[in-house]
Amino acid sequence: MERTWRWFGKNDRITLAMLKQIGVEGIVTALHDVPLGEVWTREKISELREYIESFGMRWSVVESLPVVETIKYGGPDRDEQIEVYKQSLRNLSAEGIHTICYNFMPVLDWARTDLRHENPNGSTNLYFNYAEFAYFDIYILKREGAREEWASFRFPQGYGEGRDVLSEADALAKTMTPEKDHDLVESIVIKTQGFVSGNFKEGDEAPVQKFRDFLSLYKGIDKAKLRANMKYFLDAIMPTCEECGMNMCVHPDDPPIEILGLPRIVRTEEDIRWLLEAVPNRHNGLTFCAGSLSAGAYNNVVEMAREFAPRTHFVHLRSCHIFPNGDFTEASHLGGRADIIELVRIFEKENPSLPMRVDHGMTMLGDEEKGYNAGYSFLGRMFALGQVQGIIATVDRELGIEYKQPGFFD
Repeated sequence: MERTWRWFGKNDRITLAMLKQIGVEGIVTALHDVPLGEVWTREKISELREYIESFGMRWSVVESLPVVETIKYGGPDRDEQIEVYKQSLRNLSAEGIHTICYNFMPVLDWARTDLRHENPNGSTNLYFNYAEFAYFDIYILKREGAREEWASFRFPQGYGEGRDVLSEADALAKTMTPEKDHDLVESIVIKTQGFVSGNFKEGDEAPVQKFRDFLSLYKGIDKAKLRANMKYFLDAIMPTCEECGMNMCVHPDDPPIEILGLPRIVRTEEDIRWLLEAVPNRHNGLTFCAGSLSAGAYNNVVEMAREFAPRTHFVHLRSCHIFPNGDFTEASHLGGRADIIELVRIFEKENPSLPMRVDHGMTMLGDEEKGYNAGYSFLGRMFALGQVQGIIATVDRELGIEYKQPGFFD
């Protein structure tokens, strides 16, 4: 597998020179300075590609070329925005970049309630607490119908037995302070969305009201309608993908649960099967994010990998641990529910040149002082990459595949 790394451009505190030293081959990035809904020009793409190549690496995957909200909810200007998207695809292809990781999650990209949850070894990880998220939904966002939805919420099989999330949220309301509310908004809305989706950013005034405004765009949009809108988008761009050799690989919903009254349509085996069958073109594929999928107790991640490997264009190797009460956290890359060792076997057999990146590493050994984006530490991800490189090397020897060692003499 090609060892790649998500890098947030020239303003990223993690430099390409640092990544070259740790054996990274491919860069996963985007034009983060281009406003949502504007064409990525060939000139800007070329400038960044050449900069990456000057460090001996290649721009391997775009993550992401954002699908703007109007395409997702079917707004009046969606056809115009689809044309913008198609032109960006053509420009990327002209610069030799052919893999696009994107998502079709309404409003939120990925969601966590605690970005620095302490692990037993003293490092920290991303964490999702259902009661805190319900408190945000009911008491901060004040979403219509939220209380009733959380009153009927049930955990998947084997987890959260007897847990009353609504009662826990009500109990939290008695202890929360304005400062704690602010921290929760930062975790759910600002620090996890601003650098990935573009909908929110540091310094936004009234981010909660802005969040409500985005939610209102999806009034009346259920699962069937969101599926129809996704199919409309993919059908529209597939001729361009054929023309340019572009592989679209959707990222699963993270977490793979329905939240905030929004439909989520890429969270289960059935969802992914529907997507690939609804648009059977080979350029319509999957980003197999083992972490997102393993956060869903109903997902058998290994079996899903076996089924969907032929349509997988990009892999995120990480793993989640679900606690008995249903809350979940990022796990060690050698632990959790994902079984990364077996996933490497599956994907190496299918396509040994598949781009792979580790994801959501621990914050450790001073990472917390560097101002890295949430979930994207340097030392934590470097540690994870070392673990995964060892897995790949071992599996390659087992399968008789020549392992390309990251060395000093290339």
